[in-house]
Amino acid sequence: MRSPVHLPVDHTAESVRDGLIKTISNLPAHLRGSLTWDQGAEMAKHKAFSIATDMDVYFCDPASPWQRGSNENTNGLLRQYFPKGTDLSVYGPEDLEHVAQELNARPRKTLSWDTPAERLRDLLLTN
Repeated sequence: MRSPVHLPVDHTAESVRDGLIKTISNLPAHLRGSLTWDQGAEMAKHKAFSIATDMDVYFCDPASPWQRGSNENTNGLLRQYFPKGTDLSVYGPEDLEHVAQELNARPRKTLSWDTPAERLRDLLLTN
Protein backbone atom coordinates (compact mmCIF):
# COMPACT_ATOMS: atom_id res chain seq x y z
CA MET A 1 0.00 0.00 0.00
CA ARG A 2 1.16 3.50 -0.64
CA SER A 3 1.00 6.51 1.66
CA PRO A 4 -2.36 8.21 1.46
CA VAL A 5 -2.92 11.41 -0.45
CA HIS A 6 -4.76 13.79 1.85
CA LEU A 7 -7.31 15.93 0.01
CA PRO A 8 -9.01 18.00 2.72
CA VAL A 9 -10.81 20.51 0.51
CA ASP A 10 -11.97 18.85 -2.70
CA HIS A 11 -11.24 16.17 -5.28
CA THR A 12 -10.78 18.40 -8.32
CA ALA A 13 -8.30 17.45 -11.01
CA GLU A 14 -5.97 20.18 -9.76
CA SER A 15 -6.09 19.02 -6.13
CA VAL A 16 -5.58 15.38 -7.09
CA ARG A 17 -2.69 16.28 -9.41
CA ASP A 18 -0.97 18.39 -6.75
CA GLY A 19 -1.53 15.80 -4.01
CA LEU A 20 -0.17 12.99 -6.15
CA ILE A 21 2.86 15.02 -7.22
CA LYS A 22 3.65 15.82 -3.59
CA THR A 23 3.27 12.17 -2.55
CA ILE A 24 5.20 10.70 -5.49
CA SER A 25 8.02 13.19 -4.99
CA ASN A 26 8.80 11.44 -1.69
CA LEU A 27 9.54 8.15 -3.46
CA PRO A 28 13.00 7.30 -4.74
CA ALA A 29 13.16 7.46 -8.54
CA HIS A 30 13.63 3.69 -8.90
CA LEU A 31 10.22 3.13 -7.29
CA ARG A 32 8.33 5.47 -9.60
CA GLY A 33 7.09 3.16 -12.32
CA SER A 34 3.66 4.20 -13.52
CA LEU A 35 0.22 5.06 -12.19
CA THR A 36 -2.93 3.23 -13.22
CA TRP A 37 -6.24 4.99 -12.67
CA ASP A 38 -9.89 4.47 -13.46
CA GLN A 39 -11.87 6.76 -15.75
CA GLY A 40 -12.59 9.45 -13.13
CA ALA A 41 -12.54 13.14 -14.03
CA GLU A 42 -10.16 13.77 -11.12
CA MET A 43 -7.29 12.68 -13.40
CA ALA A 44 -8.06 15.23 -16.10
CA LYS A 45 -4.66 16.81 -15.33
CA HIS A 46 -2.76 13.54 -15.82
CA LYS A 47 -0.47 15.02 -18.47
CA ALA A 48 0.74 17.71 -16.06
CA PHE A 49 1.29 14.99 -13.43
CA SER A 50 3.33 12.95 -15.92
CA ILE A 51 5.49 15.94 -16.83
CA ALA A 52 6.11 16.84 -13.18
CA THR A 53 6.96 13.29 -12.07
CA ASP A 54 8.29 11.65 -15.25
CA MET A 55 5.71 8.88 -14.73
CA ASP A 56 3.28 7.47 -17.25
CA VAL A 57 -0.41 7.30 -16.35
CA TYR A 58 -2.53 4.44 -17.66
CA PHE A 59 -6.30 4.22 -17.54
CA CYS A 60 -8.42 1.12 -17.05
CA ASP A 61 -11.24 0.30 -19.37
CA PRO A 62 -14.63 1.50 -18.08
CA ALA A 63 -16.34 -0.88 -15.63
CA SER A 64 -13.21 -3.08 -15.40
CA PRO A 65 -12.11 -3.04 -11.74
CA TRP A 66 -10.14 -6.27 -12.20
CA GLN A 67 -7.60 -4.24 -14.18
CA ARG A 68 -6.65 -2.59 -10.89
CA GLY A 69 -6.92 -5.57 -8.55
CA SER A 70 -4.48 -4.30 -5.92
CA ASN A 71 -6.39 -1.06 -5.71
CA GLU A 72 -9.73 -2.82 -5.33
CA ASN A 73 -8.28 -5.03 -2.58
CA THR A 74 -6.88 -1.98 -0.79
CA ASN A 75 -10.26 -0.26 -1.01
CA GLY A 76 -11.77 -3.26 0.75
CA LEU A 77 -9.16 -3.08 3.51
CA LEU A 78 -9.75 0.66 3.91
CA ARG A 79 -13.52 0.03 4.33
CA GLN A 80 -12.64 -1.72 7.62
CA TYR A 81 -11.54 1.70 8.91
CA PHE A 82 -13.79 3.98 6.87
CA PRO A 83 -17.17 2.40 6.04
CA LYS A 84 -18.84 3.48 2.80
CA GLY A 85 -20.35 6.92 3.23
CA THR A 86 -17.81 8.03 5.86
CA ASP A 87 -17.07 11.77 5.78
CA LEU A 88 -13.32 11.68 5.19
CA SER A 89 -13.00 15.45 5.60
CA VAL A 90 -13.04 14.98 9.40
CA TYR A 91 -9.78 12.99 9.21
CA GLY A 92 -6.41 14.67 9.01
CA PRO A 93 -3.26 13.44 7.29
CA GLU A 94 -2.02 11.92 10.56
CA ASP A 95 -5.19 9.78 10.77
CA LEU A 96 -4.70 8.52 7.24
CA GLU A 97 -1.01 7.85 7.88
CA HIS A 98 -1.93 5.80 10.97
CA VAL A 99 -4.27 3.60 8.91
CA ALA A 100 -1.67 3.27 6.15
CA GLN A 101 0.96 2.16 8.67
CA GLU A 102 -1.40 -0.43 10.16
CA LEU A 103 -2.23 -1.84 6.73
CA ASN A 104 1.42 -1.76 5.66
CA ALA A 105 2.31 -3.85 8.74
CA ARG A 106 -0.28 -6.50 7.88
CA PRO A 107 1.07 -9.70 6.26
CA ARG A 108 -0.31 -10.44 2.80
CA LYS A 109 -0.76 -13.81 1.15
CA THR A 110 0.18 -12.27 -2.22
CA LEU A 111 3.54 -11.27 -0.70
CA SER A 112 4.26 -14.78 0.65
CA TRP A 113 3.11 -13.50 4.04
CA ASP A 114 5.58 -10.60 4.07
CA THR A 115 4.17 -7.20 4.89
CA PRO A 116 4.13 -4.34 2.38
CA ALA A 117 6.46 -2.45 4.75
CA GLU A 118 8.98 -5.31 4.63
CA ARG A 119 8.87 -5.42 0.83
CA LEU A 120 9.29 -1.65 0.58
CA ARG A 121 12.23 -1.79 2.99
CA ASP A 122 13.85 -4.46 0.84
CA LEU A 123 13.33 -2.38 -2.31
CA LEU A 124 14.82 0.69 -0.64
CA LEU A 125 17.86 -1.26 0.51
CA THR A 126 18.58 -2.65 -2.97
CA ASN A 127 19.38 0.79 -4.44
